[in-house]
Amino acid sequence: MRRIIVATGNRGKLDEIRSALDFPGWEFVTAADLGADGLEVEETGETFLDNARLKARAYHEAFGLAALADDSGLEVDELGGEPGVYSSRYAGDTATDADNNEKLLAALADVPHERRTARFRSVIVLVGEDGSETIADGACEGSIGFEPRGTGGFGYDPLFLPDAVPGRAMAELSLGEKNAISHRGAALRALHVKLEA
Repeated sequence: MRRIIVATGNRGKLDEIRSALDFPGWEFVTAADLGADGLEVEETGETFLDNARLKARAYHEAFGLAALADDSGLEVDELGGEPGVYSSRYAGDTATDADNNEKLLAALADVPHERRTARFRSVIVLVGEDGSETIADGACEGSIGFEPRGTGGFGYDPLFLPDAVPGRAMAELSLGEKNAISHRGAALRALHVKLEA
């Protein structure tokens, strides 16, 4: 059994990773699964890659296991790419998903549909037992809706309308549908290909 610690406490993200990287004999765990507290890794990087690397390296060093981390976020063209690396703390360090969504809607209050283009972007870093790195990335193009829709997913999913599924918000998709088009799904598929090779 190959055990990989995932640098997250988000069960939704863990489920996506387990679903996409279903190699026989691989087990993806969190710090909580090991009876430990997760690490508070300060995301000081300027890019998604920087932050994913910081988290993967910290977990690898702390737990002595292969470690997988992703950094992902929403880039809104009208806002110059914001919230970007600050997606999870767009409305402040203690912001909830609802707080972040509310701030985004306020920032785009007077912006018409055709200028609400956006994308989710994800970068994944897997640090092997030997310290080697495998990096993959993915994106999902879409736009920002005018109100939250759906009850699935997390983060900005209720506001994000993916181009690949017209008329539906990301939060209205099943996990399988989301994985098929999502930024993290794309990054995980790219990582799967690299690991198989």
